[in-house]
Amino acid sequence: MSKILIISKKKWDKKNYGFCKNSKKFILSNKINLKKINQIQPKIIFFIFWSKKISRKIFSNFLCIQFHSSNLPKFKGGSPIQNQILNKINKTKLTAFRINDKIDSGDICMKSNIFLNGKAENIYRNIEKKAVQMIKIISKRKKISFKKQKGLSSFYRRRKPFQSNISNVINKEPNRIYDFIRMLDADSYPKAYLVSGNKKFELYDVILKKRVVSGKFLIRKNKKK
Repeated sequence: MSKILIISKKKWDKKNYGFCKNSKKFILSNKINLKKINQIQPKIIFFIFWSKKISRKIFSNFLCIQFHSSNLPKFKGGSPIQNQILNKINKTKLTAFRINDKIDSGDICMKSNIFLNGKAENIYRNIEKKAVQMIKIISKRKKISFKKQKGLSSFYRRRKPFQSNISNVINKEPNRIYDFIRMLDADSYPKAYLVSGNKKFELYDVILKKRVVSGKFLIRKNKKK
């Protein structure tokens, strides 16, 4: 039986991968191990939430499919969720594409609708669930068809922690402030923050109602660099 290897650096909901435990076909890993890959000899390697460059040794010898949270070729590169929300996009695509030596530029085998509503952590959970559904569909195909990317391409760099400073949008409309806070509200992600003296206020769990933004904040000591 041909094996399907799923590599996910970050698991937002372990329940999404429950099918791997009771399956002889699907194998789950949180890292790239070339020796293990050579032993498994997988039919396909799927990458979910993977941001590091993948070695040519791997994608030239195995069919490698990665998921990117945008309607490729738009919004290639880093922080696609945040960059699309900043561009007032609330509905986009989850794109499954074949990995090559150029960032997010490989041929596409499947797209599926995703919504960018709510806080970032919930968006990531929904994306992960959708990616798993797509993996099950793609892996059942006798022949996987790929099509070259078409249309205007755009590229964005991964956001830096300092860009989470809400002073960048503090004079914007309430809905833009709300979007800014929610798009950064995820575990282990640099949350929106304000600095006052030696205090850092991290903002999360926001609600927008009648043009009023409300939520929670956490006070930390500001580490000056």
